[in-house]
Amino acid sequence: MLKEFKIILRNAGEIDPVSAKEYHARGGYNGLLKAIGMSAEEVIEEIKTSGLRGRGGAGFPTWKKLDISSKVEADQKYIICNADEGEPGTNKDRIILSSDPNTVFEGMAINARCIGATKGIIYLRHEYPQLFPLIEQALANARKEGFLGDNIMGTNFCFDIALVSGGGAYVCGEETALLSSIEGGRGEPRFKPPYPGVSGLWGKPTIVNNVETLANLPVILEKGGEWFSKIGVPNCTGTKLFTLCGKIADKGIFEYPMGTNLIDIFETHGGVKDGRELKGFMLGGQSGNLINAHQMDLPMDIETCRARNSTLGTGTIMVIDDYHDIIDIVENIMTFFIHESCGKCTPCREGNVRMYEIIHNINIGKGKMEDLELLEELAETMKLTSLCALGQSSFFPVITSLQNFRYDYIRAIERGQRQWA
Repeated sequence: MLKEFKIILRNAGEIDPVSAKEYHARGGYNGLLKAIGMSAEEVIEEIKTSGLRGRGGAGFPTWKKLDISSKVEADQKYIICNADEGEPGTNKDRIILSSDPNTVFEGMAINARCIGATKGIIYLRHEYPQLFPLIEQALANARKEGFLGDNIMGTNFCFDIALVSGGGAYVCGEETALLSSIEGGRGEPRFKPPYPGVSGLWGKPTIVNNVETLANLPVILEKGGEWFSKIGVPNCTGTKLFTLCGKIADKGIFEYPMGTNLIDIFETHGGVKDGRELKGFMLGGQSGNLINAHQMDLPMDIETCRARNSTLGTGTIMVIDDYHDIIDIVENIMTFFIHESCGKCTPCREGNVRMYEIIHNINIGKGKMEDLELLEELAETMKLTSLCALGQSSFFPVITSLQNFRYDYIRAIERGQRQWA
């Protein structure tokens, strides 16, 4: 049985979430104070030593963003916390912000120390209205206690944070669409380069990091990058928050070291609910991958999942039992992406619709064997030509279900052919 290793959730349930005093009493803001006493280069080097990679899904090395932006000259720079948690089945950011928001504030301030920023923004998902008053109160208390604002903790370091509401668009989880939304425009992705670290919010250098990524930074600075680097696996250090949902007996948010095997997580949390048979898993959210029950011997870290043609993504593990039909699940996912595509680029706008139509026809018994090859060709086109990560990943459930549940498609097509013969 697995035992949780809590870094991100170290204070969850232990403190009043809006109290900066209680957070500080448990070591909070010590990492920031240490960072203020170091040069920006030294702080970035500490983060580099830790091996921390982005927890929003892409897994980009955190230090690289900071290093690039720190070298850009500008009269103003920004730190953005991406709390637009729109991935269905994912609730980790909500848990962090509702139980320990100060760890995110501190992580943002450490980022600011690295690049010379004085302003930060938390871009909070529109569907989390209950968090707005809690975070506003936590920000006010942090300012009152001297952990945000001017001359933080008696030093000459100044940094403050504003809270902004998203508009409910899934695509604003993509960093450039998020920036457009903050600026008052449509939530649509921008062409890159330039990248936000060079030219982001209002054309200024901007660091955009996920909630979970930021929550790691205070501990890294307090305990050292070397300490953090020994947790998890060499190419993917630290811990990961996993959202267990679907047909699993013990649902919730749990924190385990990177590289923890999916089998161990599954068995620790009771296996399939109601004693049914395991059919497979949806990993990483709706834009993640579908794997079958025979593929569950999988270490859950970024590189291993990638090497096995899977994805860690946001850390969502949705358990699927034998009652549910894979093609039904994929069809439902494609309706979601049709709705959430911003429509700016043709491959995503039209590709998701066409994929849905093909899958729907297969599901109602009007599919053809040639459709399977057509789906694969559509996916490759979307991958190569879509503007942002939405269009570049929305086909993952389709392709991985074709790879790992191909018999389900063949059976549905053959059943339809007999029906209409």
